[in-house]
This record gives sequence, C-alpha cells and structure tokens, in this order.
Amino acid sequence: HAWRRMRTRCRCGGECHLHSKMAARVMLSLATGARRATARVRSEHCALSLDAGITTLTMTRALSATSFNNREDSWFKSLFVRKVDPRKDAHSNLLAKKETSSLYKIQFHSVKPESLEAYNKLCIDILPQIHKDENYPCELVGTWNTWYGEQDQAVHLWKYSGGYPTLTEVMNKLRQNKEFMEFRKERGKMLLSRKNQLLLEFSFWNEPLPRSGPNIYELRSYQLRPGTMIEWGNNWARAIRFRQENNEAVGGFFSQIGELYTVHHLWAYKDLQSRDETRNSAWQKPGWDECVYYTVPLIQRMDSRIMIPLKISPLQ
Repeated sequence: HAWRRMRTRCRCGGECHLHSKMAARVMLSLATGARRATARVRSEHCALSLDAGITTLTMTRALSATSFNNREDSWFKSLFVRKVDPRKDAHSNLLAKKETSSLYKIQFHSVKPESLEAYNKLCIDILPQIHKDENYPCELVGTWNTWYGEQDQAVHLWKYSGGYPTLTEVMNKLRQNKEFMEFRKERGKMLLSRKNQLLLEFSFWNEPLPRSGPNIYELRSYQLRPGTMIEWGNNWARAIRFRQENNEAVGGFFSQIGELYTVHHLWAYKDLQSRDETRNSAWQKPGWDECVYYTVPLIQRMDSRIMIPLKISPLQ
C-alpha cells in the first residue's frame, strides 16, 4: 500500500527514483518489524510449551517417585510384619493352659514416697493372713517394691485357681471382713494411684512356683498391636526354651481385663550382673535372634521394672 501511494503521488520525472528508495525502505522496515514480532510470538510460545513440558515431566516424575516409594515402603514393611491367620476361637482359649482354670490378678500401687515404709508394714501384717486362710481360695504369688523403673511402686500378684467364680467368691468374702476393709481404708491414704489387670498364663511358660532367694525380679511388660497375640504366642512357644538354663523364667501372662493386649514376662536373677550375662548368652543360641526379629514389630510399647520382693513374698 505504501508503494502504491508513492507511485500515485509521484508526478515528477527525475526525482521518482528517490520516492522509490523511500518506499523500499518503508517496506523493508515493515517486513523486519513483522518478522521480529513473529519470532517473538514463536519464542514466547516455545517458552510456554517448554515450561509446561518441564512442569508436566516434573509432576509425572514426582507421581512416579511417590508411587514407587509407596510400593517400596509397603514391600519393606512386609518384611517385618507377618500376617496373622484368621482365627475362629478366642486367643485366650488357644494360648492359655487347658489343664487349669487359674486366673491371676496383678496390682500396681503408686505409693506416696513418704508412706512407702508404712505401706509395706501394713501389707506384711494383712496379706499373709489372706494367703493362708482356707476360707479365701486364693494365693499370693509374689509382692514387690520397684527398685528400677517406676519409683515408689508396689506390685502384687495373686492367683485364683478356680477362675472367675473363685475371684468373685474371694471379693465377696473380703467385703465382709472388717479387718480387711479397715486395711483398705488405711492403705488408701498412702496411695497416689492404683490399677490392676486380670491375667491368664501362657500354656508354654513355667508355673510361677515359690522359690528361695535372694533374687531380684524383672517384670517386662509389652503392649502389643491389636490382633497379634496369637503370633506373639507362636514365636515365644519356641523362644522360651532359650531362656531356661539358669532357671530365670518365672511366669508369662497376658491380660483379659484391664489394659488389653498386654503381656507380662516375669524373670528372676541373682543380681543385675547375672541378669546382663544371662540375657547376653541368649544371643549366642541359634534361633533366639529369629524370635526377636519376628516379635519386635508386634510391640507398640514396652516397659521394664526391676523389683525387690518383700519378706512375705513366696517368690524370694
């Protein structure tokens, strides 16, 4: 259009070539501007496409990595957590001793520090009376103070040979015993807190029989993941044989009422050095490491108490 306008307006002879040059320069400028504009648009389009491609690639890689990590994590966990087969019976029927219907009660009493001596004296006076009285069909298995672990705590373990009916009978009779009710009232003034659990004993563990001392006792308590009690029992049924040489195994129990999926293992040692040597020797026996490998993933929480028996305790 610029060239056409130049040719129309030009009516001179000799100067026409000047107008032609001017028109050519205009056309060249317009063409150069158009090419630059086109190149700029294409460049921006390529940059956007490249950014989009990089973003898409990054997201794809992130999703792929996440998926891979999830699969890897799931596979890794499967190495440590074994599946428990579905059962058609309560684990109490599968794991407890069939030849007896014994029920155990464990008591944890947190005592005011300044009252621990008076508390022990009160227990020494009253608990043996209940243990020896034939009207109360129960046995005091052991009574301790904690040495290491939760301080100023008393632990009592009772056995009811007839199961739940015997427990109910004993409780009803004790409520009619004025001396015992006075003992409970006096004891309550010395306590900060108390809790108990009803337990069954594992069929493959030792019977907690009286023993002479002096010994220290370790109560190792495990809070298991729900649904893993059978697997725990299957592994410990094999593992307990590795812990019999020094007569350290006293009893093994699992909870029925109270804090559920709790396991208690009770051990006896001459002293802390003996405990250390006995536990280390287990690692030298083929198979013990496998027990630890398979049972550790089943545990949510664990606790250890080193306890000293009172002089009235059948477990000395």
